[in-house]
Amino acid sequence: MDQGGISLRLKRYAETTSTVGGLMARLFGEKYLGISMDHGGYAGLLKSNMGNLKGPVMKIAQILAMVPDMLPQEYAEEFLTLQSNAPAMGWLFVKRRMKAELGPDWENLFQAFTHEATAAASLGQVHKVRNLEGRDLACKLQYPDMASAVNADLAQLKLFLNLYAKTSGAIDPQNLYLEIAERLHEELDYKREADHIRLFRAIFEGQNFVHVPEVIPELSTSRLLTMSWMPGQKLLEFKDAPQEIRNKICENLFRVWYFPFYKEGVLHGDPHLGNYTVREDLSLNLLDYGCIRLFPKSFIASVIQLYHALQNNDEELARNAYESWGFGTMTPELLTILNLWASYLYGPLLDDRIRPIDESLSGQNGRKIAGEILSELKKIGGVRPPREFVFMDRAAVALGSVFIHLKAELNWHRLYEELISSS
Repeated sequence: MDQGGISLRLKRYAETTSTVGGLMARLFGEKYLGISMDHGGYAGLLKSNMGNLKGPVMKIAQILAMVPDMLPQEYAEEFLTLQSNAPAMGWLFVKRRMKAELGPDWENLFQAFTHEATAAASLGQVHKVRNLEGRDLACKLQYPDMASAVNADLAQLKLFLNLYAKTSGAIDPQNLYLEIAERLHEELDYKREADHIRLFRAIFEGQNFVHVPEVIPELSTSRLLTMSWMPGQKLLEFKDAPQEIRNKICENLFRVWYFPFYKEGVLHGDPHLGNYTVREDLSLNLLDYGCIRLFPKSFIASVIQLYHALQNNDEELARNAYESWGFGTMTPELLTILNLWASYLYGPLLDDRIRPIDESLSGQNGRKIAGEILSELKKIGGVRPPREFVFMDRAAVALGSVFIHLKAELNWHRLYEELISSS
């Protein structure tokens, strides 16, 4: 590695250590030394710092916020709303990166290439361009040295999870780390993401509620992904729209996420607000395909099996579902605890009426139940969630938060029944 690359790596470790290490030190000091701190103020500051860091630390923070008792409530609430504010690369920097990906004559491949990024995220930024045929495209360009950024952030995550494991006693985070590490390394490979896009285009073929971009292979590499441009409005621009419009958007979003999962065992593991835009007919553009998880048909069958177990109060069926997920042999105590979690998560799907996804309209119900689950898990010595569980649970919670943001009121039960009856 050249001197510049070494400097970038050292800078990244320093940034990440300051961000995550500072939080670890403060939480440790409060827990063991009795040092009080202003959680609310520090959480806001930490959120701002993370949003300005390039790399996956932002995504890691969002995932940690979903694990019960891993972070104080003030941090969890801030991190769940975290969006990337990473400063975009300047034009001279962009030109060097494009030259590295497409060669010295890269500018001759486009009629136009906007100097300012239309979006800047954790791993890269997007520029609107026009090809030689006059077609508008989106160029997603990865920041330099992102592999080092991922490794630095994962090193800090491992330290954080080791501390959590020693102090919690409720959840063994080993599989959480392994799953996050594998998914983040996959997100670095834009050729893999291009394959994911082609997969989703095939899955959604003939469906009118979603639109998937087309990959332009001759203008793409492992660190540059060029796709068709898909105009649309941000989801939050509809936050104050009439109820029927918000409901329609969320109905489409429900199908966008669940359809691939139940039809083909393909999970979009990052359903946050920035990954969707809305067209004039209220259909959705699905924009990002970096975090994709594949599941065997047997796993999907067990997810549906658990739904029917809760529907019919069938403990033996629920036991079989959890064991097939990888939770190991079910004790009566663990079965009761997992059913408490599942009853909350599946609750809207079991309730045959029009309702919000969370009737507290704030996520408070989920936090209360998570606290109860955590307390009971500690009593039985904790549990190690299987790897398949990590991103499925994360995606379901993130999707629910979008429905809460838009205050959707739907019959989730009938939407779900319609989906699984045709699976």
